[in-house]
Amino acid sequence: MSELDPPIAIVRDVVARALAEDLGTLGDLTSLAVVPAGARGRGALVARSPGVLAGSSAAREVFRQVDPTIEVRWGAVDGAAVAAADRLAHLEGPARSLLVAERTALNLLCHCSGVATLTRAFVDAVAGTATRIRDTRKTLPGLRALEKAAVRAGGGANHRESLSDAVLIKDNHLVHLTVRDAIERAREQWPGRVVEVECDSLEQVAEAKAAGPDLVLVDNMSPREVAEAVAVLSGVAPVEVSGRVTLETARSYAEAGADYLAVGAITHSAPALDIGLDFDHRTGD
Repeated sequence: MSELDPPIAIVRDVVARALAEDLGTLGDLTSLAVVPAGARGRGALVARSPGVLAGSSAAREVFRQVDPTIEVRWGAVDGAAVAAADRLAHLEGPARSLLVAERTALNLLCHCSGVATLTRAFVDAVAGTATRIRDTRKTLPGLRALEKAAVRAGGGANHRESLSDAVLIKDNHLVHLTVRDAIERAREQWPGRVVEVECDSLEQVAEAKAAGPDLVLVDNMSPREVAEAVAVLSGVAPVEVSGRVTLETARSYAEAGADYLAVGAITHSAPALDIGLDFDHRTGD
């Protein structure tokens, strides 16, 4: 198991639910009707467009759950750059089983590879700086572990896996408290946990500095304002930027000195990478 892979127990659960959703109560009516029971199939997972591969463990698990006799030989690994027409994996096994597994495997593989591909584009946009691209909790319910693994495959870094991992004080938490009071309460309640606070203004940044958080998230600030925040917090806390971060603006924020760019789009808006399953012609029964 690679460090790029999501936990296998989560992969198995996601795949089981996805297959149950796709098979319904009667299974693949089409294949049962028109594909001979003993027919064999052979083919390949092929990239239709360039990108970054991710989600291979999920695709592999789909084939395993559908039929353990399906042979899957990968020619690429997660994190690898792929070109159009690249053969990513070779498949061989019972034809009915391959057809049952096809769509679920591709759905997961295309989605995860899309996340990795968009992440890599942001990573490339800040290349040569010390800034890291990080994901957020803006993930598809049930697919967070797979998407965060895809972010790693694209060269990005992960933020919190869940609300239990760290304290992140945002504007809606500050309705009844000042920034300083919120940080102090979080320290008292959860000693040893990372405490991050979101600031919408340079005044809040200065207030946060006095309380010494582990990380300051500056939201919807211009690159000039971010540079000021970085100067204020120098030696006190790293700076993470959220809001207004696009492929066009990422470089400006990185050059302003941001330690991290939080980019929700890499999970919630990544277009799927076009990958297909191409079958060879008849291979016999």
